Amino acid sequence: MPLTAAAIAEPRSIADDRVPGYTGMWVGITAELFEFTVFFVVYFAARWSYPAVFRASAPKLWTLGGLLITLVMLSSGYLLLRTVQAARRDDQRAARVWISAAFVVALGYPLLKYLEIQWNFSHGVVAGGNAFFSVYYYLTINHLVHSAWGILGMAWVLLRVWQGAYRPGQLKGVESMAIYWHATDLVWLMLFSLFYAFV
Repeated sequence: MPLTAAAIAEPRSIADDRVPGYTGMWVGITAELFEFTVFFVVYFAARWSYPAVFRASAPKLWTLGGLLITLVMLSSGYLLLRTVQAARRDDQRAARVWISAAFVVALGYPLLKYLEIQWNFSHGVVAGGNAFFSVYYYLTINHLVHSAWGILGMAWVLLRVWQGAYRPGQLKGVESMAIYWHATDLVWLMLFSLFYAFV
């Protein structure tokens, strides 16, 4: 296999073939994905039952808000990835910078969600208004709750990074955080497609 710049910068070892993060986090993420699978079944059942309502209601959402949330989610996920990479290199200074940036950016999600809900209320997009809005609030508020858990976890990882807890061979905590956040990213991308882009 040819050597690349990335391979030279971060040489692999036998230990690198392990599954990253804690097994419990993978179990939790699997449970979360099953949970959202049920939510998506609810979505498609409602969409099948009320197609005209879904077509008419989707354009009433604050699409810019949805795009900004997407940008925040993906950006904070990227910053977490850089945190993990820095910790693997034992570059503690870079790890502190990346995790601090990831946390600050992630805080933009609940702020944007609050602004979005205020915008929704001022434009008559209220829970119970119709089947589309009911399902929209049901799924997106559930996602916000899961993301809030992620932000709390990120705060803990931030503290631990500043304490120098994550070094090569001791990365499970920071890896688990990144894995969880990427799972919430994945769910959000599906929500964005189903509600804001209405595919």
